[in-house]
Amino acid sequence: MTFYAETLGLSGSAFMLLRDLIHERTGLFYDNGKSDLLSDKLSPLVVERGFTSFLDYYYLLKYDSEADREWKRVMNALSVQETFFWREADQVRAVADVLVPQFFSTPRTRPLRIWSAACATGEEPLTIAMALNEKGWFDREPIEIYATDASGAAIERAQRGLYRERSFRTISPQLRDKYFTEENGAQRIAPDLHARIKWATANLMNESDVAMFATAPIIFCRNVFIYFSDDAIRKTVRQFAERMPEPGYSFTAASESLLRLTTAFQFQEIGGAFVYVKQ
Repeated sequence: MTFYAETLGLSGSAFMLLRDLIHERTGLFYDNGKSDLLSDKLSPLVVERGFTSFLDYYYLLKYDSEADREWKRVMNALSVQETFFWREADQVRAVADVLVPQFFSTPRTRPLRIWSAACATGEEPLTIAMALNEKGWFDREPIEIYATDASGAAIERAQRGLYRERSFRTISPQLRDKYFTEENGAQRIAPDLHARIKWATANLMNESDVAMFATAPIIFCRNVFIYFSDDAIRKTVRQFAERMPEPGYSFTAASESLLRLTTAFQFQEIGGAFVYVKQ
């Protein structure tokens, strides 16, 4: 535990209050074995506010007029931004090779929308853009890519378009050379590709946030459900299912299964990748 966490302490009752409030507002669930982790993440915020207990911080988040502003800081503190380019690339290739051609096989009056629903610092939507650009889709058809995250700090980093070595662990040298240039020890994504992404903050537990994006026929929501409770996953998937067209395609990470949590989607293999299909 951090020095701050040790000084403040986190009683069992205060932990349960904070845990349940955070779960309600964010979907993130910290079970009883993760009280130290939650304490470590929140204790700097508690101290910065001048509080001497986590219970005081709970009352701020629950009742104070400044709660909305403070929740933005909480989301930044709790967000997990472990991601990299071309992660689970088979799903991205399935979109570029199968789903996009399938979508445009009939005349369309509207652009194809793709939503990266938990994009962290932006590697996932930029990977999708690279794959589509490599196939020449941007020159042929109207495609819009939306990228959101609950953390405003993560979106700000994504908007800057600068990446460190940790983001390049699986990208090919050819694509790295083509789409990135060195800048002050970091790598800048090609501006024309970066401009393809429409960035925004969105909380998957906020129905109005989800409603803005979930009409997309293709949704990537990967490596976020591993931090959610089953109830939070069900709520999120239900919101997708209510708004997505048919067919609609929802991608999760390989470690995230929806099979026992929803009947709204069928699990299928498409183009060598597994995807949940609304039909």
